[in-house]
Amino acid sequence: MDIRQMRYFIAIAEEKNITAAAHRLHMSQPPLSLQLKQMEEELGVMLVERHGKKLELTDKGQLLYRHALNIVHSFEEVKNELQETDEGRKGNLSVGINTLSVPEFPEWLEAFHTSFPLVYMRIVQNDSAYLAELVKNRTIELGLVRLPLANQDLNYLHLYNESFVFVCKQSGKDEISIEEISNYPLILPSTEGLGSYNIIHDAFTKSQLPLQVICECSDMNVLMQMVSSGIGSTIVPASVFQSYGHSNLYTRNISDAELVSSVGLIWLKQHHLSRPARNFIGLVKQRLGLSDNNGE
Repeated sequence: MDIRQMRYFIAIAEEKNITAAAHRLHMSQPPLSLQLKQMEEELGVMLVERHGKKLELTDKGQLLYRHALNIVHSFEEVKNELQETDEGRKGNLSVGINTLSVPEFPEWLEAFHTSFPLVYMRIVQNDSAYLAELVKNRTIELGLVRLPLANQDLNYLHLYNESFVFVCKQSGKDEISIEEISNYPLILPSTEGLGSYNIIHDAFTKSQLPLQVICECSDMNVLMQMVSSGIGSTIVPASVFQSYGHSNLYTRNISDAELVSSVGLIWLKQHHLSRPARNFIGLVKQRLGLSDNNGE
């Protein structure tokens, strides 16, 4: 098998349909079917089971799929490393950003694009846990996430901390205690992202206070709409309210609990980091006044 055939097999495995895989590969169906047959004959094993038009990987097919992904990714890394030119002024950069918002991100992108206008950028938005998985499987190269996010396969660069605020529909004093918050029904960022939810949960547990969660929501626009409608209140990092808050909502500082959200940049350990990615990390460090050896 060669790299080309591995790409074919990856498409077949992910699309589970020859026609869809052929469309993805910009080729006709018969040659792709022939390639699959040749791969099975060469390896002497059945790679897929056919159920009408749907294809399911056999155990051997699953094994080949996992190895093919690693081999193709490694090949792309080697090719990119060999072809890198002009100190990273050309190439590709894929960055994931946490759903809970990093307000400085647009400014960083603008500055990066000004310095490296020929770099093609791809931006993905999702929760921190999912972005970590995308970094691990090399779908994206860098991720801007909310910490903590325990994962032994990743490098972390801590960027900064920010406080959480209490958000509600009623005006009132500037500060509120965690004990007072325990009396409010809360709509919290979804547990899918883990970091922010766990920070809030741990603060209430430490204070031995109940946490009245009536809803979890991973979409910040929807969450703020629910708070704006009076369904409940919420606790979010201050920048999240700046990005998604409504004019009829009020924020209060939380006076007696260490509710702090950390923002960090992650990338894969023991993995060649492209020059555009290294340039982006350098730009972020410069913007935040971080030392060159911080987090690496």
